[in-house]
Amino acid sequence: MEVDKKDEREAESSEQVVNPWEVSAKDGGKIDYDKLIDKFGCQRLDESLIDRVQRLTSRQPHVFLRRSVFFAHRDFNEILDAYERGDKFYLYTGRGPSSEALHLGHLIPFMFTKYLQEAFKVPLVIQLTDDEKSIWKNLSVEESQRLARENAKDIIACGFDVTKTFIFSDFDYVGGAFYKNMVKVGKCVTLNKAMGIFGFSGEDPIAKLSFPPVQAVPSFPSSFPHLFPGKDNLRCLIPCAIDQDPYFRMTRDVAPRLGYSKPALIESTFFPALQGENGKMSASDPNSAIYVTDSAKDIKNKINRYAFSGGQDSIEKHRELGANLEVDIPVKYLSFFLEDDTELEHIKKEYGEGRMLTGEVKKRLTEVLTEIVERHRRARAAVTDEMVDAFMAVRPLPSMFE
Repeated sequence: MEVDKKDEREAESSEQVVNPWEVSAKDGGKIDYDKLIDKFGCQRLDESLIDRVQRLTSRQPHVFLRRSVFFAHRDFNEILDAYERGDKFYLYTGRGPSSEALHLGHLIPFMFTKYLQEAFKVPLVIQLTDDEKSIWKNLSVEESQRLARENAKDIIACGFDVTKTFIFSDFDYVGGAFYKNMVKVGKCVTLNKAMGIFGFSGEDPIAKLSFPPVQAVPSFPSSFPHLFPGKDNLRCLIPCAIDQDPYFRMTRDVAPRLGYSKPALIESTFFPALQGENGKMSASDPNSAIYVTDSAKDIKNKINRYAFSGGQDSIEKHRELGANLEVDIPVKYLSFFLEDDTELEHIKKEYGEGRMLTGEVKKRLTEVLTEIVERHRRARAAVTDEMVDAFMAVRPLPSMFE
């Protein structure tokens, strides 16, 4: 029996780890998303749901939907049911401001959320968890608040509609109705359950234990009485990366006990590091990521030097065998950011069969990412402190449901 238990523990420790603070695969390999779906109990986004989005919005689904970047969901079908009946919903997403500069992986949920806001014409709340980063990253409260405003500028630069968007910092906003909901959630979650969901231990500061309700309650409309007065039954849809799922499993468990609808989720894969598809980019390694502050020269150098190639080690061998597209990072990045489906399929076919070389694929990726980063940098430069104040002002949104 003891041997069996030991084997079981060793098997668990060698499995992939995916939670809000750590993403790692077995033996440094790829994340197995099918296993994650089974473990978390969410559902895969299928073609019928994507087709339905197109029919309801009368516009082509976002590239992140078409290419399964957003690949899993919880109750997204119910959100579409409600929308088809004429019932509105609101969007909620967030950012933990732990660094001054964002990389492309950080932008993915905001690019997709902007599409959802425009396609469904619905309001949006964006939470800046400056309190969380102060706790987990050991930043001062003042530095976390400063980073929150800096990150807000990058978020605003994605093109959100100020008349339908409320951005808030936890340090600034938590209180009143929001805090009441936090206490209600906190009373429903035992210490044992929190430790089971989030892996907290006796060595963690108690501030960590108090944080999950903070991330939970933006999915309840009564947390925003200035936005949704009398609309306590309004449904919420949360676009996020799948590592945030534990927070919302907890939220969905307690919501009915508090008289609220369960929030729905639409969840993304992770944007891989340049060095290979073994989890998320690392903010601690600047060469693992393309940052929105990188120059055109930086982008070119990083892609040429660090982007892991599935091409062969000689031209002759490459012409004969072609590239391994499963491990090739330039193709993976193009599948995220190259809008043209026909061009992407052409590159994959030519490269996979050896007619296109790694250098050609990296050159095209450099062009695509340079354009995205330079466009973002121009947009961010136009964001003033007054614009940040406007997005973060506690006020009704005049065209919220138009």
